[in-house]
Amino acid sequence: MTLAVRIDQHGGPEQLNVVDVTVGDPGPGEIRIRHHAIGLNFIDVYQRTGLYQLPMPATLGMEGAGIVEAVGEGVTHLQAGDRAAYASNPPGSYSEVRVMPARQVCKLPDAISFDTGAAMMLKGLTAQYLLKKTLPVQGLQAGDFVLFHAAAGGVGLIACQWARALGLQLIGTAGSDAKCALAKENGAAHVINYSTEDFAARVKDITGGKGVKVVYDSVGKDTWDKSLDCLQPFGLMASFGNASGPVAPFAPGILGPKGSIYVTRQTLFTHIATRESTQAMADDLFAVVQSGQVQLRIDQRYPLAEVQQAHRDLEARKTTGSTLITL
Repeated sequence: MTLAVRIDQHGGPEQLNVVDVTVGDPGPGEIRIRHHAIGLNFIDVYQRTGLYQLPMPATLGMEGAGIVEAVGEGVTHLQAGDRAAYASNPPGSYSEVRVMPARQVCKLPDAISFDTGAAMMLKGLTAQYLLKKTLPVQGLQAGDFVLFHAAAGGVGLIACQWARALGLQLIGTAGSDAKCALAKENGAAHVINYSTEDFAARVKDITGGKGVKVVYDSVGKDTWDKSLDCLQPFGLMASFGNASGPVAPFAPGILGPKGSIYVTRQTLFTHIATRESTQAMADDLFAVVQSGQVQLRIDQRYPLAEVQQAHRDLEARKTTGSTLITL
């Protein structure tokens, strides 16, 4: 028997229960992995609450790192004994050991620790597809302004550093002066405390009235309307999360008067749908981490038994950087 965190129904953190489970052998296209560290992400909250529905009972967790114990038929890019890390569907990383599809699991370079691997895969691959693949129609060049909400979070701090390496002028928002300072330390060119400042007005000040080429928004409901007003003509509103709640329905006709702007709703799992795309994106992430241009901040660690508290703190905006569940 081995331990895993299971929910039997959608709801609050109290639904998270540590239970004994039996883990078998991997089938075709699968591996069995023993985790050394597990990543915590806001998507875990969405799945727990039912914003993203899961069949019950469910084990949560989309990100982890550990040692491959066994591989199933047809798996050629991994073998038993490999160090590995992943961001992957279906959920299940809140566990000591799991069997899972091998397609989105990547061999972890020796120079990258298990803790860093578990902290960076979902968040780092998200930053990768945003800054490299989710681009305005005119593209992004060095010197361009972008707006990134929740800049002191796990994805945000990676994006701040990566944007700096790309020469972008990232304007980061956060909900406190301390979080703004953290984003600035990690490469944000400008920071805005959206709890005390009108971020749309500040963006116009910073950009000389021109606005930004793209807004990257994981906050959702609370930042949506003003974010549209921050965009240049033909700018891109890139939604990739709903931390404050889902965006309300809106009339597409408003996009024309605001500058013929574009809107997209992105998800990591479309980008890593194939083994080839997953590995290419991971190679890009591994390279920027190993070069030192992006460093992972792991600001919180919770034992598996304290997973309920980890969720409470994440939802209360008490965390910064990346958070690990430890074994």
